[in-house]
Amino acid sequence: MSKKIISLALGALLLALSVSAAAQQPKGVPRIGYLSRDLHPADSRAPAPRNLEAFRQGLRELGYVEGKNIIVEYRYAEGRFERLPALAEELVRLKVEIIVAEVFTTVRAVRKVTTTIPIVVTGGMDPVESGFVASLARPGGNVTGLTTLSGELVGKRLELLKEVVPKVSRFAFLTPDAETAASKAMFEDGQAAAKTLGVKFQLVEVKGQDADIDGAFRVIIKDRIGAVITSPSPRLSLILHRKRILQLLEQARMPAVHPSAEWVEAGGLTYYGANIPDLYRRVATYVDKILKGAKPADLPVEQPTKFELVINLKAAKQIGLTIAPNVLARADRVIK
Repeated sequence: MSKKIISLALGALLLALSVSAAAQQPKGVPRIGYLSRDLHPADSRAPAPRNLEAFRQGLRELGYVEGKNIIVEYRYAEGRFERLPALAEELVRLKVEIIVAEVFTTVRAVRKVTTTIPIVVTGGMDPVESGFVASLARPGGNVTGLTTLSGELVGKRLELLKEVVPKVSRFAFLTPDAETAASKAMFEDGQAAAKTLGVKFQLVEVKGQDADIDGAFRVIIKDRIGAVITSPSPRLSLILHRKRILQLLEQARMPAVHPSAEWVEAGGLTYYGANIPDLYRRVATYVDKILKGAKPADLPVEQPTKFELVINLKAAKQIGLTIAPNVLARADRVIK
């Protein structure tokens, strides 16, 4: 068979494949990107995909059916922040109409590759302080979405932890040293509550790019700290760091309040903060509005309207702690 015939045959095959692909993807179906720093839901180490399911539920409630009248391109960094820019570039090359980005670390990676594609953030700390929006009411750029108010809740978490362990007088705020400005702002919020409660609140930094968790806990033990608040920093939420932090807390028999319910589901003691699945469900309304012509610059960044207290009684038992009935009665969810 001549080279010309082979070439024609290959050309015909490629044409047939492209036609088939086009037939499978109806014209006019919007394509959006979903970029996560976390593990793929299929990974056995990944927490229950409550947030992702809430987002999908939100889409369904608005009449969107994945694969029929909307296409969602999912990309997961598997806990490796350095992968985020390449994944963001991949979504841009796919010409997605919107990118849903989990927390501000992910937004930062997306902003490096596009300033025009609308970005809807699922939550995070202060977006104004982070420089992503001009104001909550008028974002003014290509970023909008929701904020979790995690930083502003450090004081509330300290109050809760004092209720859980009323005899403890020394508390630590565990945070990466790489996020000094954000950490100090959150620490100050906790300091104000500490003064009211009459307790000592100490900043304990996790040193280095590789996160020296063990070194931070040596400081905690040395300074006779009795309970810990873990920072909402995504650097500590990485699956390996979270696992090690929870191991060391259990070994030290030390109570802690954490920045997300996933920590408690993984064995942590307690969480108080925004109801994150509710935020993810609300993200779908931003997607809907933008697809219908709204500009992210004009869509106000929303704050949480629902909060939840999650308590893990199994974790309490492992460290020999009894949760007071009045605290337990306020829990929205109890893990046994």
